[in-house]
Amino acid sequence: MAGDGGMEEQWKEEEEGAFEAFVCPLTKQVMRDPVTIETGQTFEREAILKWFRECRDNGRRPTCPLTQRELRDTEVTPSVALRSVIHEWRARNEEKELDRACASLVGVGRLPLHAAGAGGEEEEREEDALRALVYVSQICQRSAASKDLVRRRGVLRAVAEMLKSGSRRLRLKSLQVLRVLVEDNDDNKEELGQGDTIRTIIKFLSNDHVQERELAVSLLHELSEHEPTCERIGAVYGAILLLVGMGSSKSESAVAVDKAESTLRNLDRFDANVKQMADNGRLQPLLTRLLHGEPETQVAMADYLGELALANDDKATVAQQAGPLLVGMLGTGAVQAREATLKALREISSTDASAKLLLQRAGVLPPLVNDVLFSTGHLPMKLKELAANILANLVASGADFRSIPLDVDDDDGRGRRRTMLSENVVHSLLHLISNTGPAIGCKLLSVLAGLTSSPATVADVVAGVKSSGATISLIQFIEAAHRDIRVESLKLLRNLAPYMGAELADGLGGSLTSLLRAISSDGGGVTEEQAAAVGLLGDLPEGDTSLTRQLFDLGAFRALAPKLAELRRGTIRGGNRHVTPLTEGVVKVMYRVTCALEEDAEYVEFAREVGLAPLFVELLHTNGMDTVQLYSAMALEKLSLQSSRLTAIPPPPSPPTGFACACFGRKPASAAAAAPGVCRVHGGFCSLRETFCLAQADGGKAVERLVACLDHLDGRVVEAALAALSTLVVDGVDAREGVVVLGEADGLRPVVDILVESRTEALQRRAVWAVERILRVEEIAGEVAADQTVASALVEAYRNGDPRTRQTAERALRHLDRIPNFSAAFQSQRS
Repeated sequence: MAGDGGMEEQWKEEEEGAFEAFVCPLTKQVMRDPVTIETGQTFEREAILKWFRECRDNGRRPTCPLTQRELRDTEVTPSVALRSVIHEWRARNEEKELDRACASLVGVGRLPLHAAGAGGEEEEREEDALRALVYVSQICQRSAASKDLVRRRGVLRAVAEMLKSGSRRLRLKSLQVLRVLVEDNDDNKEELGQGDTIRTIIKFLSNDHVQERELAVSLLHELSEHEPTCERIGAVYGAILLLVGMGSSKSESAVAVDKAESTLRNLDRFDANVKQMADNGRLQPLLTRLLHGEPETQVAMADYLGELALANDDKATVAQQAGPLLVGMLGTGAVQAREATLKALREISSTDASAKLLLQRAGVLPPLVNDVLFSTGHLPMKLKELAANILANLVASGADFRSIPLDVDDDDGRGRRRTMLSENVVHSLLHLISNTGPAIGCKLLSVLAGLTSSPATVADVVAGVKSSGATISLIQFIEAAHRDIRVESLKLLRNLAPYMGAELADGLGGSLTSLLRAISSDGGGVTEEQAAAVGLLGDLPEGDTSLTRQLFDLGAFRALAPKLAELRRGTIRGGNRHVTPLTEGVVKVMYRVTCALEEDAEYVEFAREVGLAPLFVELLHTNGMDTVQLYSAMALEKLSLQSSRLTAIPPPPSPPTGFACACFGRKPASAAAAAPGVCRVHGGFCSLRETFCLAQADGGKAVERLVACLDHLDGRVVEAALAALSTLVVDGVDAREGVVVLGEADGLRPVVDILVESRTEALQRRAVWAVERILRVEEIAGEVAADQTVASALVEAYRNGDPRTRQTAERALRHLDRIPNFSAAFQSQRS
């Protein structure tokens, strides 16, 4: 600190007067190593030797500085007696000065925090304290023995108290002096480590003042060289976190970062500190112990790993560095060691990246499954539970389990290596699910749910489930007491539904009531179980009329209709990720009703009662939910096909008049003014709610919304919307008027565009059929004939489509006069 030399001189002005013989004539200061030359004069050794060198350098003989007499030689003789006397004098002075320093420091240290440096007497006492600190620092730098003296005199403790001063100058100087006092002095480090001084020093690490942080971490580094004090540093709450943050900081000075790193290296001598460092993202000390420690240490470190909440990147780091070692520990050691290893693997396998590293680099699957999960030895169930957790994590990573063998040698009797998809492995998993507790069963259900969620692996699991005869057992789990088991079983059954729909529908039986109870439960929000249960019901074959009847008789549709309306209005939000799956599932279930409308008049009456058609029209407007829009359009197609038989036909209207084209912008005029209230498409009294007619004014713009879906990115939604619109031009309705309705909704051009784009074979087939129906209106055919792209698209369908599409395309090309009407020509020749 600037001015330290001046402070020391002011402090020395009051020291005990020195005898003249103690003072060197050359330096004018009290001697430390007095020597005598041949003239009998006494000087400071370094000072007189320097005088002799200067004499030689100037080309003259050495002389006595006081008498100027030339000397025969330059030998010097130590003045032992004088040095002893001076030493005693210094000791007396230093003790007195230390007493004064201690008094000054204690006096300022006892001032209130706001008083130090406030002015007047307090300011003077602060200056005294600064001079005292400088004095203590300098005498301790000159003599290592002084460090013990300052401790015995209580100065060390007084300086430590100065860290709590309200003056930054005093705090900074105290940090500097304390570092001097403890350097190379374990007794002082031990003394400073007592009480709350360590905690006070650590608080400086979070201070806003850069210099205070730097001096504090330097002092901590020095203290950490002493093992007992080092242990105390690690025991202070938050110390390691602050040091880790400083060691990795980009804004701290290089000195501070280096000292923090060095301090952490000293602290990692203790296992408790290593764990704290790992808790705060500094994993390497733990990994070093795990990889290179004694077996007992390795087990302890693995146990630590299992308790940590690691960041995802850290999990991948551990898997890469320590994965092989941990896997090797699985098959050996006592139960306690294997449990610690499994806990560590459970933690680090919980991300996709780390799980794949364990599978591909560490080879975790064979020992995990064979030596633990499927072990027939007397392993505690706790180990099997941990293994099931790890396996669920591994499967959730999305790794390809078809290529990961469970055995080194062929073991399935057919010259192939077993995998998780082998039939006997699936059987073993199903056996464990049925014969262990809920903790293991839940995780293994999750394993099978994960394997069946991939198109690449689902077929093998389905085959295993079928051959094991476990379908009924799996269904029974949806009535389990544990919620997690119910949820995981529902997920698995839903994945199996597209491949085992009939078996599941037959087996559900009495469990339908439990499913509906789960769906209808009101827990203040949408739950995963609700979404999974309704998803399973929605994925069962909609053509199974027996199941539809069961659901109808149980009141499922009547309960779900208002729930679907609430979901559409947003009154059921839940604020979580399960709202969308629930909405999709409910829409699929309600779609079942529309598939059975011709089976029983009850379904028609129910659809009318709950306003099913208007509800599906509303759901078409659910942006961002492709599945909801898809099934809504499919349902509207089914409903609209019933309009012809449900409408009440009045007396026939007058004959139609002229027709105007609307394919490219002009809306066609209706062929004839219909009687009031009579549907121009179906020729009877229609409404959206009662007869499911899309063309009615009460349709809530059904046709317009379906037309909007023709521009959807999902081709399935486009196809479903086009199928629904096509019900307006099918046989049995006034197709010309249906074209009018499409034209009024600006739907003709989008239908033609779908044909031209030909995105998929199914869409091409639908579009060819719809365009052929539209082209039956001569005015439209005449205008479309000028659009070469439409003709080219029809020619392409005629050339490459399936037989039915080719026939339809041929008829459409005849409407455009691109193919001659040979039947008319033959009739002309006969006449």
